[in-house]
Amino acid sequence: MAADSLRRAARESVSGLPRAFWWLWTSTLVNRLGAFVATFMTLYLTLDRGYSASFAGLVVALHGLGGVVSSLVAGVMTDRLGRRPTLLAAQASTAFSVALLGFMEHPAAIAAVALLVGMTSNASRPAVAAMMADIVRPEDRVRAFALNYWAINLGFAISATAAGLIAEYSYLAGFLGEAALTLACAVLVYVKLPESRPERGTADGSGASPDKGGTGAETEPEIGLGTVLRDGRFMGVVGLSFLISLIFTQGSVGLPVAMGTAGFSPGDYGLVIAVNGLLIVALQIPVTRLIEHRDPQKLLVVSALLAGYGFALTAFAGPVWAYALTVCVWTLAEIVNSPTQMGLVVRLSPVHGRGRYQGVYTMSWSVAALVAPLMAGFMIDRWGANWLWAATGVLGTGAAVGYWLLMRNLPTEATDSAPAASGGPATTTPRTQEPLPAAPN
Repeated sequence: MAADSLRRAARESVSGLPRAFWWLWTSTLVNRLGAFVATFMTLYLTLDRGYSASFAGLVVALHGLGGVVSSLVAGVMTDRLGRRPTLLAAQASTAFSVALLGFMEHPAAIAAVALLVGMTSNASRPAVAAMMADIVRPEDRVRAFALNYWAINLGFAISATAAGLIAEYSYLAGFLGEAALTLACAVLVYVKLPESRPERGTADGSGASPDKGGTGAETEPEIGLGTVLRDGRFMGVVGLSFLISLIFTQGSVGLPVAMGTAGFSPGDYGLVIAVNGLLIVALQIPVTRLIEHRDPQKLLVVSALLAGYGFALTAFAGPVWAYALTVCVWTLAEIVNSPTQMGLVVRLSPVHGRGRYQGVYTMSWSVAALVAPLMAGFMIDRWGANWLWAATGVLGTGAAVGYWLLMRNLPTEATDSAPAASGGPATTTPRTQEPLPAAPN
């Protein structure tokens, strides 16, 4: 009976999504299976190449800076050129730049190529999110984003283990392996994924125009980055995303430093942080089944509190198992927050501006990746780790209040027909907020 229930739950979790989504999901999984550079960059520079920790920190910061720049550029490309061309360009250039990084010898060359890798590897994110919004029905988007997030963490869990073994043999093999898998993703996109960008013409993406029976009044105004930046409610989401990102990034920045200062070994930290990946792989799908049709305002408020106070509890952790328990708390917040917030971003984005909106949203995480290490290092060195954990509690409380205020009187999202059987884009008309003049009815 239990086995039947599990099989039924699994079928319900994956049913009803278009074929194109599963090819996109597969490309995400394959891409994350090759996540070598982001995981082992610091160890490669300090242990294998013999550079200082400060130089390694500079290179990692440049990698993050590349992501900030490419988020905006890729968002514009996604809307102007299309989702598929942007994905192809991003993945092919990532494969080239990652392979090139493995052969760099001079410190300046390593730093420059690391910046390039950061730009290319982050350029695919707005296109993936926009394509997912195009092809999945509004009522299924939270589930779709959760499944994609699950693939990211499953791929990372596998790659982190495999990459550690590869690094013991050859770091260059790791770089070339990531390049090969990324190139495989580009081929998969080219062969299996059709372009999903809604046809330009009207606010609902139908492509009607005056010469085809439409009226000039129906035409959606041009959407630029200025439109995104003037959208007060959406930029509020971006700001809250930045706060949440500052909190979650401490799991890979502040937590290892604090545990090392407290006398724990790298192996102890590895065991503790492994709980995060294992819980996401085990719980992401069943938890999403429980929350996908619930009030997003309450979900985001609760997840912000769990994130902030989950990290704040680290101040009271003593043995390794206590640290692991705190990870359980903020991992649950991560499981709830990620798909819910992604669904909200799509909900606030006009059809023909999804790339730009996703680019600005992605930038919030990239900027947090730059700020979080500085924040953790300054607070731990000056006042101690407990002040950092107290700060995460304050940030979580502020984000929770922000979500509660931001999402009051949020209009109900419209839902339309299902995607075509061929896996084509869903004909959806998301409700957007003031002050967007392009908001469809």
